[in-house]
Amino acid sequence: SQPHIPATNSAAHLGTKEDPAHFVVCHVSAQSNRMAGGQVKCLSVIGFSLICLKMAYSKISNSITVEWATVPGATGYLLTARDGNTVIETVVANSPGTVTGLKAATLYQITIRSISPAGRSQASPPKQAKTVLAAPILQVSSPSPDSILVQWKSVYMATGFSVSIMRANGLGRIWKENTTNTSLTFTSLDAGTLYTIKAYAWNASGTPGDDSTCNQRTGPRAPANIQVSFDSGSLKASVSWAPTEGAFNYTVMALSDSSRLSCSTTFSSCTISPLQCGTEYLISVLATNDAGSSRSISAVTLKTVACAPGRVTIQEDPPGHLSVAWSNVHLGDYYVAFVKSDDGLEVHCNTSFTQCNFLSECGFTYFISVFAYNKAGQSPLGDVFNYTTAPCCPGDINPVLVSSDRVEIVWSPVRGAELYETKAVDGFSVVECNDTVPACTLSALECDTKYNITVYSFSEVRGSNTSCTSRFITTAPCSPEIKNVSKDAFSMINVYWRSTNDEATYTVTAQGEKGLHRCSSTGESCTLWGLPCGSVFSVTAVAETPAGRSLPSYSVPLETVPCCPASLTETQVTQSVINVSWTVGTGAQTYVTVLESHTGQSKCHTRQNHCLLGCITCGINYTVALKAISATGLTADCGYQSYSSSSCCPLEVKLYRLGPNGIRIYWQASRGSANYSTDLYGSKGIFTCAPSAGLSFCDITEIPCGDVYTVMVSPVAETGLKLTFCPKKIYS
Repeated sequence: SQPHIPATNSAAHLGTKEDPAHFVVCHVSAQSNRMAGGQVKCLSVIGFSLICLKMAYSKISNSITVEWATVPGATGYLLTARDGNTVIETVVANSPGTVTGLKAATLYQITIRSISPAGRSQASPPKQAKTVLAAPILQVSSPSPDSILVQWKSVYMATGFSVSIMRANGLGRIWKENTTNTSLTFTSLDAGTLYTIKAYAWNASGTPGDDSTCNQRTGPRAPANIQVSFDSGSLKASVSWAPTEGAFNYTVMALSDSSRLSCSTTFSSCTISPLQCGTEYLISVLATNDAGSSRSISAVTLKTVACAPGRVTIQEDPPGHLSVAWSNVHLGDYYVAFVKSDDGLEVHCNTSFTQCNFLSECGFTYFISVFAYNKAGQSPLGDVFNYTTAPCCPGDINPVLVSSDRVEIVWSPVRGAELYETKAVDGFSVVECNDTVPACTLSALECDTKYNITVYSFSEVRGSNTSCTSRFITTAPCSPEIKNVSKDAFSMINVYWRSTNDEATYTVTAQGEKGLHRCSSTGESCTLWGLPCGSVFSVTAVAETPAGRSLPSYSVPLETVPCCPASLTETQVTQSVINVSWTVGTGAQTYVTVLESHTGQSKCHTRQNHCLLGCITCGINYTVALKAISATGLTADCGYQSYSSSSCCPLEVKLYRLGPNGIRIYWQASRGSANYSTDLYGSKGIFTCAPSAGLSFCDITEIPCGDVYTVMVSPVAETGLKLTFCPKKIYS
């Protein structure tokens, strides 16, 4: 209903904020094209500024781009796309602006408002714009090495599709096809090559929509020129072929009536194993890449070696003649039988039949094997059979070890013996051992006993040869049993044992960290001398006869008393406390220290090597005793010289002034005779006075006045050491 304004290219500003002005609104008629434009209509509005919307167009199926003339003073713009009841808004800063999140192939009404600090303007006259078609969703595959099939679902509002293909590396030509179908096949392509496919739909007006791009490789060509090399020893086949363009890997398949084998590789050769003997295989090669696979057109036939002949039978009839027979095998052209004796001599026969005859000798073991042959080679090794003639008796039986309960004997091997049976007889007692080697260990025998030992040879076919001779062997003596270990007053160790041996010599050994100590006897006791103190020993006894030595007896532990400390020192700590210290005694774990006088006893028990003893009476003599005690309670009594405690501190110490620079110190002598020393300690010096013998006072003169002194009277030890623990007086 508003009057038309002559067309212009943009909105003209006609006033200011203080003077409401006329503004121009531009209407642009829509065109049916991807970039729509049209004639501009201008409206005169009082107040807020309306916008001249130049054009709206769609390049992507989910968005529409809008262009407009900039409005002075605007801080942003509100774009609105309306589709029926659906409204989508977007705020942008400048022209052009894009509304996203739209539906493909859909007609929208587009309006725009400017935003300024004063608010929003009125919406511009609407402009219609339609989103382009959506991109087709492609499904591609390579049905053959020279073709690619492209398929897609229908696209809304689409009337046709355009599909193009080219090499992914950009080389070569581009194929482009238009179609109204939903599938298309490109042929005459290169095998094993990666191609790029691009497709888009267009609508009735021919406007193209979004495009879709994907890559697809063509399948490889089928392998050719297949060569097969068979290894009869390891039953494997090496297969090679000409490389195929575009193949990522190859799979070789070997098919028979009963099995299926394969191997895979990225090279042009592969090894299949293990193949079965006596089997015919068809071998083919499959080339594969990410597009599919191609199998070789023709298969190669491979015949493997025959299997080893079975049901082999061996007979000795008459003695001295061996007859070897076997069953016929598939794919076997002829046979070879080998007979090898245990002395290394080997003979064989070559035949197209299934039997061979050989000469044999007594006392030998023969190893027999049969092979089948064809053009592929020799059959695998089958079972190896052995045939043994009657064995001979073992000779030169020798004992290599004789103990109290075992005898180990060896002898030279004899021909034909598969097993040796050894018997040891003692009256009605029999001990046996069977073994396949020419050696035997007879165990669980009685000690110090004479046995009659015989070795028989045995073969499963012939049995035992009972004409073999025997020999006598006596076992080693029995182990003695230690009954008692005692210690006499002279620190000698007496060991007593019990034994049932005849004419045996016994050796007793005491072994410890400080060495070995031995004694020997033919009786049932002996004496060990000179064992060091503070040591632990393991005492064992061994019996010996001409037949050998017995096992050691069970060990008996022996512990000697701990060693006394080498030195002991007493130090007076206070008038009634003494610190006693000593060196470590070997083998001692704890110590008991005792100081004793007529006035009483002071005692301590400690794990350390020093101890404080209290309640000591000053000025008297003490006897000093120390006990070293082991972990098991063994005690060593250690004696040391007596100790005299320090003299007692003087009593009733009094101070008298002698003029301004002198002082007399008086005291009462304590129990016992002692020499005393008087000391004054001040900030200006130390002053000492030693009284004449028999006097109990001392004068100190010429001391500085105006000072505070600490006065102490202390007894002097015989060594001249002054004791410092007596009480002190203060003198000013």
